[in-house]
Amino acid sequence: MKQIEKRKAYAEKGLLEKIKLCLSKKPLPSANDQNKDHDFAISTSFQGVHNLVRSQSKIHKLIWLVVVPGSVSLVVWQVYSRLVSYFTWSTTMSIEVQYVEKIEFPAVTFCHLNRFQADAAAKFSIIFLLWNIVSNVLYLQEIRSNYTGFKDAIDFFASYQNFSITEFVKKKGLYLNNSTLLECDFFGKPCGPQDFSHVFTEYGNCFTFNYGENIRARNKVSVSGRGLSLLFNFNQEEFTYEKTLGFVYAGIIFVIHSPQKVPQIDGLGLSSPVGMHAWVTICQIKTVHQEYPWGECNPNIKLQNFSTYSTSGCLKECMAQHIQEQCGCLPFLLPGNGIECDLQKFYNCVSPTLDYIKVKESCTMGKHNSSCPVPCEETEYPATISYSIFPSQKALKYLSKKLNQSQEYIRENLVNIEINYSDLYYKITQQQKAVSVSELLADVGGQLDLFCGASMITIIEIIEYIFTNFYWICILFLLKIPQMTQGSPPPQHYLKKRNHIEER
Repeated sequence: MKQIEKRKAYAEKGLLEKIKLCLSKKPLPSANDQNKDHDFAISTSFQGVHNLVRSQSKIHKLIWLVVVPGSVSLVVWQVYSRLVSYFTWSTTMSIEVQYVEKIEFPAVTFCHLNRFQADAAAKFSIIFLLWNIVSNVLYLQEIRSNYTGFKDAIDFFASYQNFSITEFVKKKGLYLNNSTLLECDFFGKPCGPQDFSHVFTEYGNCFTFNYGENIRARNKVSVSGRGLSLLFNFNQEEFTYEKTLGFVYAGIIFVIHSPQKVPQIDGLGLSSPVGMHAWVTICQIKTVHQEYPWGECNPNIKLQNFSTYSTSGCLKECMAQHIQEQCGCLPFLLPGNGIECDLQKFYNCVSPTLDYIKVKESCTMGKHNSSCPVPCEETEYPATISYSIFPSQKALKYLSKKLNQSQEYIRENLVNIEINYSDLYYKITQQQKAVSVSELLADVGGQLDLFCGASMITIIEIIEYIFTNFYWICILFLLKIPQMTQGSPPPQHYLKKRNHIEER
């Protein structure tokens, strides 16, 4: 070990000696070289310096002696303030309205407020408890052992080990066919159940129009005031949700979103009660966020199960990844390919994992360094909704005869929804850098030119001047001066003192 250290020391010493030898061969500056300071002062493009040197009048020199340092001080202050402003990463928001001839129609996801068919729920009344347990995964809530009725759920799965809540919800939840979707019209063209895609949400079975493989509006629409018109028949007697109250709600909940985005019902859903006509007008708003440090988005994050990044989709993937790693299964409400988690897994593994994710903040959102930062681009469809009674008296008689149902049934089970654009335009809300790099350089260059008449060439001249002087200083003080000291004769007072000692 010591030998290695000695070798390194010798190598460093040898390199230093080579550098010194190379510098020692450089000649010392001549008298002409020592006048370079004066030559630089009278030839530099830095305005005012040559006036200070050439002026013969003391008053003029005094004036320029005040002007030049004052100008430099102002430049330093202005450049400093510009740099401080830039490195605060401030942004501005711009709103632009674009009128277009054609515009993309959004996706619309519909769910029943009563999740399950009443006859199936009567046979498996435990399903309400099971659904509450399973859907807690979307709200990042832990399933505790003292959960009301949890023992009943454990006993149920002991008796029905092959029971799949996924299959139960899919078969015994909301269904969409010609009996539940009575009318469908999209810009004058008929549509039907085949134009809807099935999705699982916190409301169980839901169906999305213009989503995934069933996109009907690939060609952008070109008419305002018209859009999607639907007439639903949600039989209140056939669906329920709460075993104690029977029928808690009566109607439909829906959300309007981008065709490339996963639907998020809670917090964004609009509801329409039965016996009503809901008139919904929408507009399209595109939002652009800047990446860090100006904004909070991260353009490098991609989702595995969704084509377009969204915060809600990212959070679902994050939870799914942690649960699959810890438990080896996936709740069916989360994206991904994996074995479905049964209730035992929910209690023994999924619940502690959700608690761990919440405590450790493993799946966070909002900030650039969080698991799921804000998207760099997103499209939203703010909606204005108004209601009127449906149907009218004459229409009531017509529908009663057409559907072979009583007028009371029509009033209590039919929902009519129309969704259209108010006008053919979209808004772009864009977060922009308050100061870009080019603007910063232009501003700094303007300040230099205004106060000192300087430019980039001037800065290069000054750098070259400083570097040259520093180079000569290194040669003089590190090499030449020690050599001159070693070769000079000893001082006189030292010789006298030495002779005095020898005489003694």
